[in-house]
Amino acid sequence: MAFISNPNIQANAQLRIPQREACAAIRDHFARADAPREVGIVLPVGCGKSGLIAITPFAMEARRVLVIAPGLRIRKQLGDDLKASSHTNFFKRTGVLTNDQAFPEAAVIESGRINADDLRNSDFAVANIHQVAGEDNRWLGQLEADFFDLILVDEAHHNPAASWQQVKERFPSARIVNYSGTPTRADGRVMDGAIIYSFSVVRAIQAGYVKRLRAKMLRPTSLRYVDPSDGQQRTIGPDEVRALGENDAAFRRGIVMAEETLGSIVDCAIAELLRLRQETGEPRLKIIASALNQAHCIQITEAFRARSMRAAYVHSQEGGATNDAVFGRLDRDELDVIVQARMLNEGFDHRYLSVAMVGSIFANLGPFVQFVGRVMRAIEQDAPGHPLNQGVVVFHAGANVASRWNDFREFSEADQLFFADLLPAAENVEFDSNEVVEREPGAGGGVVPVEILEELDVRVSEMNPIGDPEVLALFRQLAERGITPEQAAQGIQRMRRDRQDVREARRAALNDRVQNDAGGILARLNISPRGKTLDRARRLQNFAWTAAELHRRVNAAANGELDNRQNFTLDQVNAAHDALPGIVAALEAELGHG
Repeated sequence: MAFISNPNIQANAQLRIPQREACAAIRDHFARADAPREVGIVLPVGCGKSGLIAITPFAMEARRVLVIAPGLRIRKQLGDDLKASSHTNFFKRTGVLTNDQAFPEAAVIESGRINADDLRNSDFAVANIHQVAGEDNRWLGQLEADFFDLILVDEAHHNPAASWQQVKERFPSARIVNYSGTPTRADGRVMDGAIIYSFSVVRAIQAGYVKRLRAKMLRPTSLRYVDPSDGQQRTIGPDEVRALGENDAAFRRGIVMAEETLGSIVDCAIAELLRLRQETGEPRLKIIASALNQAHCIQITEAFRARSMRAAYVHSQEGGATNDAVFGRLDRDELDVIVQARMLNEGFDHRYLSVAMVGSIFANLGPFVQFVGRVMRAIEQDAPGHPLNQGVVVFHAGANVASRWNDFREFSEADQLFFADLLPAAENVEFDSNEVVEREPGAGGGVVPVEILEELDVRVSEMNPIGDPEVLALFRQLAERGITPEQAAQGIQRMRRDRQDVREARRAALNDRVQNDAGGILARLNISPRGKTLDRARRLQNFAWTAAELHRRVNAAANGELDNRQNFTLDQVNAAHDALPGIVAALEAELGHG
């Protein structure tokens, strides 16, 4: 077959160091007669994982390969790299194969565009995990048990245990190679297969494959909040803020949701973005922010818009067309900020993402590394030290992110093949299969956030960087003079906000909240969004009717006309926001009893 031809790999200067080294490690491992069937490869983002997937079959003289991606976006990217007709074909653009050699035949498993004949005449079959796992899967059912002799799994940490086990049992003799930027899954467990090769973040930085990384932690001199144990107000200092963040899930949630503390995180992220843009002269640099859930996405998006930032969010519940429209705006540089929750498996590979704002809760190192990876991709390739190749992570001391950063830094600089011993103890926070905690206050055991009332004199504490020798040298100079980085850090100032920007952001967020709450009502009452049971005239679908009814009641509560929200005063918009929870509860009760 095509994989047994003479590829140009080990002497190919167009391939990256980890691609050549990992390919050799895979070859040597499977050359052993007693080699375990399943192995793992760990490469940071930007180090050529897709290319390594393309050349792995040559190292093993494979016959037919199944490539599994975590989602549609990555499946498309892999298909484009592997299809011979594609202008981005990896073998052609890197000189792995010449034009007089046979190129592997790639088939992308996509509904309406694939049939059995395509599969049987392919060397690569590219699918996402949802297409090859599940009881009623029609792709696996028609194939022989030995149809694939090699299975390559991209972003293997995503794979749910049950679904993945089914794939392995369906092709019992196939060898398996798992690839990821971190060997840990969202639940903290290590991905399947012994890790036979890893390429450290520090080596990747030194080679210019990824950005240098720095972290900015916000620490208030004092913070006032309501202690939920007795309802009393407490004022605490920076050390207790951090301690509560490490031990109290409700406090962490309050930190990332309260207007006072969230505003500080947003302000710092914007300040870092503007600093990077000014230093580099590159206006396309952007922020990516993580959120707890869809409602939190709306809140964070509003906070950025109120500060004159062009912001939008993506969420798995929004649907493909809506999210694709946001991705399109990102690619056209029409956004300064993209906010996301439950979307890490969709491949945020936009190289101008340079500031990561942590607005969610990470119980384990793996999901945190995946999120930080979104700002790691180098802008200037193979140019270590280039001003554009720097990424910044911004978080609050009370969100318990400092320990994640320090674990990441230890792992990165130790260049270990396996880092299970570095993983922190599991916390009392549950993660879904998409890696981001999703809990709604008051909804079946969710964590209700602590009420944050005020924080004063917020300062930026510079965490030890990853792979930046110049900054490390500066830290040593400060230490020699008896000065800590926290003492040297200057307090950040709240950014001024124009009333017009605040009003427009609040108005847009109100519409987003109504849409979100309309879907929530129907889901909780088990009413089909597409049915027409709620509209007596049977004209509007249930979702449209529910959203319209919420809009009508919200506008009435704000003493505004139904179709004239553009002219609402800021006070009216705020009144509408305040009234919305009660209106949602009332409408849900009415429909539930109807």
